[in-house]
Amino acid sequence: MPILKEGQLDVISHSVEQTQRLGARLGGLLQAGDVICLSGDMGAGKTVFAAGIGRGWGAQTPLTSPTFNLVHEHTRPTDSQRLYHLDCYRLKGPADLDALDFDDILSGRGPVILEWPEHIEPALPRCRLWIELRVLEPTRRNFIFEGVGKRYEELITAFREQTFGI
Repeated sequence: MPILKEGQLDVISHSVEQTQRLGARLGGLLQAGDVICLSGDMGAGKTVFAAGIGRGWGAQTPLTSPTFNLVHEHTRPTDSQRLYHLDCYRLKGPADLDALDFDDILSGRGPVILEWPEHIEPALPRCRLWIELRVLEPTRRNFIFEGVGKRYEELITAFREQTFGI
C-alpha cells in the first residue's frame, strides 16, 4: 500500500469480497456533499466498489448499476441524507446533465458516487476524490486514490488509518 504523495493512495484488492469491504470502509467515512469519482475500464469493479460504499454508508437498498436509469437515489434509516449513484457512461458530455438535475444532486444533501466521471469531467467540482480502478488479473484490482482539496486528503488519511492502521 504505497503512499504516492500527500492526498494519494495505491491499494490492491485480491477479490470481489475485498473490493466490497474496501468500499464499505470508505462508505462509512462519507459526509453529505462528498463527490466520489470511480474511473476505469469496463469490468474493473466500479459497481462492486460502489456497492460496498453503499453498504458502509448505510443504504437501505443494495447499490446496483444505474446504467439504464443513469441515477439511483438511496436513503438510510438514520437520517434524511441521500446517496446518489450515477453512471455517466452513456452521457456525451456535461450538457446531458441538465435532464438529470445534476446541480441539485451536487447540492450537498448527501454523498455522490459517479461511475465513468471522465465523460462529464468539465462539470465536476474541482475538489473531489478520484479513484482509478485497474484490472491486474481476473480477481486482482489496483485502486489509485487521489484527493483534491483538504476534505478529500483528510478522507484518504482516515480511510488509510481505518483500513490499514497506519
